[in-house]
Amino acid sequence: MITLSKKIDFVVVFKVKNANPNGDPLNENMPRTLTDGIGEVTDVCIKRKIRNRLLDMNKDIFVQSDDYKKDSYSSLQERAEGCIGKISKTPDFSKKACEKWIDVRTFGQVFAYEKGSSIGIRGPMTIQSAFSKEPITIISDQITKSVNGKNNKKNNDSDNEGMTSDRMGMKHWVREAIYVFYGAMNPQLAEKTGFSDEDADVIKEIMPKLFENDASSARPEGSMKVLKVVWFEQNSKTRQYSSAKVHNSVKIADNGSIENEEDLEKGNVESIKDLKAKIIQGW
Repeated sequence: MITLSKKIDFVVVFKVKNANPNGDPLNENMPRTLTDGIGEVTDVCIKRKIRNRLLDMNKDIFVQSDDYKKDSYSSLQERAEGCIGKISKTPDFSKKACEKWIDVRTFGQVFAYEKGSSIGIRGPMTIQSAFSKEPITIISDQITKSVNGKNNKKNNDSDNEGMTSDRMGMKHWVREAIYVFYGAMNPQLAEKTGFSDEDADVIKEIMPKLFENDASSARPEGSMKVLKVVWFEQNSKTRQYSSAKVHNSVKIADNGSIENEEDLEKGNVESIKDLKAKIIQGW
């Protein structure tokens, strides 16, 4: 399989409405925000969603979450040794790991083994955290989060004796906001992991579907959706333009529309002349 033959940059615009896109466990699971009120969805959260969509396509994934697991392994070490053998600091182990798992050859991975040692693999695909276009409005509601934890001795609806001590809780969500994140794929690092043009096409296919099969009480069906994916394939491995220049060429309005969409598709943006973008509609 031929490794990535060209530098790729991309921009993803998505909308959140009445959902908590990424709760902060250190702040009562409220939607993450910066000090100026701008909403944040971390790169780790986005990578988790990419991995889950790859699992939906029956791709082999190394880092699986407990609630979205496709095999019986209980730990990463168990999965690694059960699939490709004992973890060891050898080129052969790293090669097998990259060949086996698409997320390893995409994002890289750290494999820990005895005596505090580890093996690091650098992946060719990097993703920035997503940030809202404007400060977000967070709605908070008090909710009842538990039912009877023990027998109700009085056997009537008004008796609170059976309720557990953590009966009441809070639920938080973003009223409505547009978020944007940026990413890139590096051909030089792809040569080290075996990340290919076919792998890049798979990533491109799942990006518009990032929030499909991702529903929960915090993110009801339809509350999060990708609006646009702007995909750039440069003409060589050595890059026509820097990723910063490519990302900055995409002008995104506060409502999530691409202001210079036609110019991007035709390669008429002065700062990245002749580099055409593919605009992909979200699901």
